[in-house]
Amino acid sequence: MIAEILAWLADPAHWTGPGGVVAQALLHLYYCVLSVAVASAIAVPAGVYIGHTGRGAVLVVGLGNAMRALPTLGLVTLLVLGFGIGVTPVLGGLVILAVPAVLSGAYAGVRNAPADAVDSAKGMGMTPRQVLWQVELPTALPLVLGGVRSAMLQVVATAAVAAYVGLGGLGRILLDGLKVSDYAQMASAAIVIAGLAVLLDLALAGLTRLLVPRGLQLAARRGGNH
Repeated sequence: MIAEILAWLADPAHWTGPGGVVAQALLHLYYCVLSVAVASAIAVPAGVYIGHTGRGAVLVVGLGNAMRALPTLGLVTLLVLGFGIGVTPVLGGLVILAVPAVLSGAYAGVRNAPADAVDSAKGMGMTPRQVLWQVELPTALPLVLGGVRSAMLQVVATAAVAAYVGLGGLGRILLDGLKVSDYAQMASAAIVIAGLAVLLDLALAGLTRLLVPRGLQLAARRGGNH
């Protein structure tokens, strides 16, 4: 089987053309980046607000657990029945999948801002908005980006469901292999999906190192080990 997988991956014909690995990987990437971006636009402000005000904290836990429990394929199928076949149901399902991780990261980041730093800012006469923007958000950034990384990994692994409703992506290659019982093709598609997940995680890790001061990164790691 390993020899068959290597042979499939080494065949240039499988990588070129509109149905090839490169084109389908780019489409897969498009689904992932767009859905995580939309989820972040929704969940980061919500998580920051809840973390800053303390209102609706139960919502983060309850809604997050409920959304994680939703079967993505079933959700996409339900959305297809409501909106018809197209990109919208797939992106809707992936956004719903990505929201809990981003929401939890944003909430935890703001909520766990160092109490002494927040108290000092208030003692200096900062307004609640200034405390949020100048103290809480900067210290929350490692956990916010950590939530985005977690969401991206989940979405990359799940975006293959797009193929089940007639769209493209790496799931298309996997599903085509399933139809003809080509296990080498199926395994190769799974390997490429895993490789894409690793590359995206490395890219987001690099972005985190670029945006977050080293001191905050070390503090976030120490906090995660407690």
